[in-house]
Amino acid sequence: MGLIEDMLIKLIEKTTKKHIKQHPFPHLSFKEAMDRYGTDHPDLRFDLPLVEISDLAEAGTFGVFKSALSANGMVKGLKVPGGASYTRKEVDEITEFARTLGAKGLVQLAIQEGGAIKSPLTKFMAPEEVQAIVERLEGQPGDLLLFVADSAKVANDVLFRLRVKMAERLKLIDPEEMALCWVVDFPLFHYDEDLQRYDAEHNPFSGMDEAHIERLDSNPLDIRAKQYDIICNGFEVGGGSVRINVAELQRKVFSLMKMSDEQIQEQFGHMLEAFEYGAPPHGGIALGVDRLVMLFADEDNIREVIAFPKTQSAQDLLMGAPSPVDDKQLNELHLQVRPEPTK
Repeated sequence: MGLIEDMLIKLIEKTTKKHIKQHPFPHLSFKEAMDRYGTDHPDLRFDLPLVEISDLAEAGTFGVFKSALSANGMVKGLKVPGGASYTRKEVDEITEFARTLGAKGLVQLAIQEGGAIKSPLTKFMAPEEVQAIVERLEGQPGDLLLFVADSAKVANDVLFRLRVKMAERLKLIDPEEMALCWVVDFPLFHYDEDLQRYDAEHNPFSGMDEAHIERLDSNPLDIRAKQYDIICNGFEVGGGSVRINVAELQRKVFSLMKMSDEQIQEQFGHMLEAFEYGAPPHGGIALGVDRLVMLFADEDNIREVIAFPKTQSAQDLLMGAPSPVDDKQLNELHLQVRPEPTK
């Protein structure tokens, strides 16, 4: 990690006029990043932390909060300095932005200059309960507090994007600054409710804390993986891991992801066999050169720095791909083209 840091510092200093916010790069655990920023690739050029208030939201009788918490969700908020003076139209625009991201709405709390609170919460919570929320977010007169009550996934995703939007609105982002950090201590798995199975948080080949291996049989969600990402200005510009090199351990990970023995053998049998011959521990990192160039060039879209980008419909105009495929090619690959079923 030190090698990558030194290389990126020299690269930034030699190829741009930008300045690096902090070195050595901060190390954030996955949990810290999600708790404070709602994402594992946070933009650290500005502060505006997210703050969970689920414990405080249990007080009172506010239905929006109660409904989210009863569904095992969370209530999380963002402080907007000076936002109490926003007009109704401005607040409605911010709320609509949150809705486009999946929120049902935003719960607002404006702290007037004299300290008075303007919020629907005052109808459903005692003054001291509302004050506890204000203090948790370190609200000051003139601030606007915005809350999302939903599943953890929706709350984090909406507030992470809203945080960036408000930073842009408040002009808190220095375009000449490069804020880099490491995100580490990823969980090995998350549980996919749609597929009803465990899935890899980062990649299914990552090694894990040796003290956590026994948790594969008892608590797979509480396993710390040997994974690491490097983040710059809110974009992942590199990532890697120390890999599993024991066949039975790798097989166990695949099994938890509900892969059958036949699927494991067909897709990864060659790798598992190689492990039986004593493959040494191995790890590394891959940097996204296109993404770095995009940041260096102050572009918002990576397509602007790719020499021959594909179109929105995934066509490669330079190569003329995808091109028509004849029957002989399909037969060689044991493929068959089926017409779309009529509805």
